[in-house]
Amino acid sequence: MHDPLDAAHLPPGVRARLLRHVNGLDMHLLEAGEAGRPLLLLLHGFPELAFSWRHVMVPLAEAGYHVVAPDQRGYGRTTGWTASFDGEIQSFGPLNYVRDALALVAALGHTEVASVIGHDFGSPVAGNCAISRPDVFRSVALMSAPYGGPRPWPRGEQPQPEAAAGLASGGMNEALGRLDPPRKHYQWYYSTREANENMWHARQGLANFIRAYYHHKSADWAANTPFRLSAWTASELARMPTYYIMPAGLGMAETVAAEMPGAAEVAANGWLPEKDLAVYAMEYGRTGFQGGLQSYRCTTSGLAAAEMRLFAGRRIEVPSCYIAGASDWGVYQKPGDFEAMQATACADLRGAHLVPGAGHWVQQEQPEATVGLLLDFLRGQGAPRRRDGRSD
Repeated sequence: MHDPLDAAHLPPGVRARLLRHVNGLDMHLLEAGEAGRPLLLLLHGFPELAFSWRHVMVPLAEAGYHVVAPDQRGYGRTTGWTASFDGEIQSFGPLNYVRDALALVAALGHTEVASVIGHDFGSPVAGNCAISRPDVFRSVALMSAPYGGPRPWPRGEQPQPEAAAGLASGGMNEALGRLDPPRKHYQWYYSTREANENMWHARQGLANFIRAYYHHKSADWAANTPFRLSAWTASELARMPTYYIMPAGLGMAETVAAEMPGAAEVAANGWLPEKDLAVYAMEYGRTGFQGGLQSYRCTTSGLAAAEMRLFAGRRIEVPSCYIAGASDWGVYQKPGDFEAMQATACADLRGAHLVPGAGHWVQQEQPEATVGLLLDFLRGQGAPRRRDGRSD
């Protein structure tokens, strides 16, 4: 069992602790604000940590909330999961992440969440929480990854068994490999045995790998000028940057090394200074990336889509909003999801915001704008109420 993250790494007002026996996990979490206030649950993405919310936690707490950000299953100082490529991956399926969130809420002494807020991989986790347990998760903020809704059941009797509903089926990666030059989908790569070793022990060093990866997907990389793609085809997907549609012969470490920022760019980076980068390198240096990669394997194998078909035809009925960086290709990486989120998947979507000056890491790159949008969304639902029923 690891110790909590040292307070020296955290902003004033943010504290770290371990919570035992949370759906089989000993869960490491960061929190801000008083425990009796309405709960905001912040769910990070890949390759991130609870630490990724460090810039927004205190301002949200000062607005009257108990703000909690866990290291999710597979990440950081949360233990109770096994990072083995040859081990089971079912515990990294989407509904078990919902169970993790429900168990955490109960362990914190709450019965409901004012809003579950998820970024990147945390966005579908938050959406799945809201669609499956709207009685607990009273609103949801989706960040970066749009929520397109569960895959529908095919209509009518099928002449043959349906293929696995994953990226590994349907020939997309093969089609990308036939392009000139050959390419591959990053989620398919993340599902391979070699991905963890390639990033964990990157030739350029782990800290430099994380620096380049974060830079390449941020607004600091000037070539991030995303736009809608017309279809789920190899030629359309290949219009995205290499961190999504990779060169066929390279790993992610080599792919992002070509975009490593120079010393002047690193020195000018106010949202990820060297001391914060060192926290990511310290944590991933200990754990590697396989725990986080397991959920990608659930996606490409079809396990995730099959699990979520339990809710086929259901929409997110609680109030929802969407926040992403204006320079974030995550908005469009899966053609049609951004539109489906607005048209069908969310019954009460109260805004889809693209924040100027932010790429993929919107809550790190533009924390003040992110906090402002979240508080506008939360205030639109009424004043926060304590567990004793009093308004703040």
